[in-house]
Amino acid sequence: MGSEAKLVELRKLMKNSGIAIYIIPSTDPHLGENVPDHWRIIEWLTGFSGSAGTVIITDTFAGVWTDSRYIIQASNQLKGSEFTAINPLEKKDYISWISANVHANEKIALDGRIFSIEQTRKLEKLLDNKHFSFDFNCDLISDIWTERPDLPHSLAFNHEILYCGRDRSEKISEVRKIMKDRRADYQLITSPDDIMWLLNIRGGDIRYSPLVLSFALIGVEQILLFADESKFPLRMAAEFDRLAIVILPYEETAGIISSLSAASSILFNPVITSSNLYQAIPSGMNRVEDINTTTRLKAIKNEAEIANIRKAMIKDGVALTRFFFWVEQNIDKEILTEFFLCEKLNTLRSLNENFLGPSFESIVGFNEHGALPHYTVTSETNSAILGNGILLVDSGGQYLDGTTDITRTIAIGTPTEKQRRDYTLVLKGTIDLAMAGFPSGTKGFQLDMLARRSLWENGLNYGHGTGHGVGFCLNVHEGPQSIGPGFGQGTKTILEAGMLTSDEPAVYREGEYGIRIENLILCCLDNETQYGQFLKFETMSLCYIDKTLIDISLLDRKEIDWLNSYHVDVYEKLSPFLTSEENEWLKHKTSAL
Repeated sequence: MGSEAKLVELRKLMKNSGIAIYIIPSTDPHLGENVPDHWRIIEWLTGFSGSAGTVIITDTFAGVWTDSRYIIQASNQLKGSEFTAINPLEKKDYISWISANVHANEKIALDGRIFSIEQTRKLEKLLDNKHFSFDFNCDLISDIWTERPDLPHSLAFNHEILYCGRDRSEKISEVRKIMKDRRADYQLITSPDDIMWLLNIRGGDIRYSPLVLSFALIGVEQILLFADESKFPLRMAAEFDRLAIVILPYEETAGIISSLSAASSILFNPVITSSNLYQAIPSGMNRVEDINTTTRLKAIKNEAEIANIRKAMIKDGVALTRFFFWVEQNIDKEILTEFFLCEKLNTLRSLNENFLGPSFESIVGFNEHGALPHYTVTSETNSAILGNGILLVDSGGQYLDGTTDITRTIAIGTPTEKQRRDYTLVLKGTIDLAMAGFPSGTKGFQLDMLARRSLWENGLNYGHGTGHGVGFCLNVHEGPQSIGPGFGQGTKTILEAGMLTSDEPAVYREGEYGIRIENLILCCLDNETQYGQFLKFETMSLCYIDKTLIDISLLDRKEIDWLNSYHVDVYEKLSPFLTSEENEWLKHKTSAL
């Protein structure tokens, strides 16, 4: 059934239920970024495959709202269909659109299992003056998606202390202490990455993230873990039993929450708690709303995790070095394509010890494809790497000893002066943020301009954030911290020693090329002065930066010194694991400017 037929069937159901507008988000019941195929409703319905989007359906309109990373992709994928890609920079957000285009007293419906309580509150508040009626428990998709994929099933496995550094019982005790301080009898954890961190387990339910789909309700004496019991080996289940971790069916989460005492209190994060689970909380129960205590704790990597991250970065850097060496040796010998290079890089990473898989779908974009921040190669778009151009490679790996995310942009053939200028301005942003020193208490939005200043001074900018938090053998995008313009809560989070964040300024010239240079940076303690404790960043990623694209006249002395020092570090740490031929090549790539 094509998208038009699906839309016809959906509108029939809407009409029969008296629904004027139906809203579909790109999330699942855990409200995370990566969702299993079972919940990829927007892709099934419209053909748009981006990870962020909201669909609005009326009897005469079908629109897909996404963000700046995906608008070009959405426009291409929706071309020729009844669905319209909406650019948020040119049009109103979807709630404002609803307010302006739907009549008062009409019904708005959505599936409350995949819509956060924060979103539903915002919807009700901003549309209050229109007197709409709402149905927050409306699932119309299951009736028409007849061949819907099942929920995933993978076996959980222990994430050993030699990697994570702390026993699960120690983590549980710390969380309960914080709950006591917050006067919370229960804490509802809806994000699987938090549960994986707390219980020192990993799984394979989500593509690119080693997670087991689950909810958890932490009490003073017990932890109720809502998940498919068959996912947990007997030995693990026995270990859980000794810690009073009780495994209950995944689908019973709301029912158990509804049975809690109204005289007790519950802590939860409204941003990632579904409307459905929120409605299950007994009336009168004291509700404490904040980010999960586990989210704050796991964001600060401990000494064992940091030591393991360093090992993962070396392994990852070796794979990347071999990849770029191979590309340079073979670019004139055979026709290389974007898809082939994706597979080649994944293969080289898979040779590393403790490798679990990619941390996200690799982006290999040549020339105009590099201008799509989240480009995914398909059989229709698969470009050959021919002639002069710019190749952008954004990729990462999941290892038992860390999660990586790195972007390098290299020249194929001879770059133009415009490309070298753009590249160098982006590089200045990457370096200037990496060199930052700042006082304790600094937030992500306060550092964002360091990465953008050189671009802004030359009339350039990029639409996405500058940096996202990164998990430890968990999600490649993982807060609470981030670095960006200040629109989201993450950029208002205080940066603390032990937080791992990306550093990725960019320039995208639509239809021409994209340039992004990304490293992961670790927040560390610096000196303490009469003005308090200061912090700095340590660059953790290890891979050469293409000097053929650098216009050295645009770099100042500090930036040149930083790059030379970084290249010395790259060579010293990676060379022991390379062949003599690879070593000679890397030595040239990392020689001083």
